[in-house]
Amino acid sequence: MTEKTIFGRLNDGREVHLYSLENKDKTKVNIINYGAIVTNIFVKDKEGNIADVVLGYDSLEGYVKDKSFFGAIVGRYGNRINKGRFQIEGEEYQLINNDGENHLHGGPKGFYKVLWEVESFDDLNSSEVSEQKNSLRLKYVSHDGEQGYPGKVTIKVTYTLTEENELKIYYEGETDKTTILNPTHHSYFNLTGDFKKNILGHELKIDADKFTPVNKELIPTGELLNVENTPMDFNTPSLVGARIDDDFEQLRFAGGYDHNWVLNNFDYSVRKIASVYEPETGRLIEVSTDQPGLQFYSGNSLNSSVVGKGGLEYKFRTGLCLETQHFPDSPNQQDFPSVILNPGKIYRSTTIYKFSAK
Repeated sequence: MTEKTIFGRLNDGREVHLYSLENKDKTKVNIINYGAIVTNIFVKDKEGNIADVVLGYDSLEGYVKDKSFFGAIVGRYGNRINKGRFQIEGEEYQLINNDGENHLHGGPKGFYKVLWEVESFDDLNSSEVSEQKNSLRLKYVSHDGEQGYPGKVTIKVTYTLTEENELKIYYEGETDKTTILNPTHHSYFNLTGDFKKNILGHELKIDADKFTPVNKELIPTGELLNVENTPMDFNTPSLVGARIDDDFEQLRFAGGYDHNWVLNNFDYSVRKIASVYEPETGRLIEVSTDQPGLQFYSGNSLNSSVVGKGGLEYKFRTGLCLETQHFPDSPNQQDFPSVILNPGKIYRSTTIYKFSAK
């Protein structure tokens, strides 16, 4: 079942619409065409109780003013680029910096701060998406020079809610000039469904033997370090809060977890790479992707200054992000998988969040 309603108007008068996808299990996903933002995900717990499990706002104004990227598609480049500079074919580009001296998530007006065009809703005629119902496809044209990026990029994102309670996110991008592209999805999950509670009791598993360590500005050093015998090892399910405050340099730099894991078995095919489980409610998310990296962020910057749904202040570590991606600062790291997109080529990527309860 699908539904479209008006969510609000931007200052220039343009309408923003909310699109609802709902399956037979009563799982429901709400998406707005501003920022291609997922505003709500309603899922059952082990007792059958339904609750919203993503942080966000009740109004458009909240998302327009938001600086936390709640629920958005971020890009052109998800994550950080050192000093906002990189070279392509010997030419240097300077992006707009919005994270100290560095560039983050596409800049101050990335994909998350623009109005997307709705290409199709519900009835898709695409060989790339098997489900023909419960889908929403959005398109945005990012012009040459926007936020400092080269090339005119056309990005399409398709959200599909399946009867198996999977939220599938399919990305497609093209450019008319050699550029970089690395979009990702930025929902903050709290599987308790009670945003007064933190996420430290969630159990996390990440299928990764290595991670990319960072400096004090959270820029990768270029190394790949083993997670074994460190607080970064989530190969066995571990409570998020079990080691988050350990005296470990990487955790001190980020004030908790805000790192990229080097996912095992990367071969550009979709495979299960992570899961997060909340024991009290029994809610579980299983994450699958074709990407080489996963940014796990433990909501370290939430500090009660953000007032979200129901007038609630989002406190320290009340949400966690699982952002599938290429590695941070890849344009400046020769040994990292490439994020270059050339004219005539199509960027394609799939990420799946599967919800259940046990």
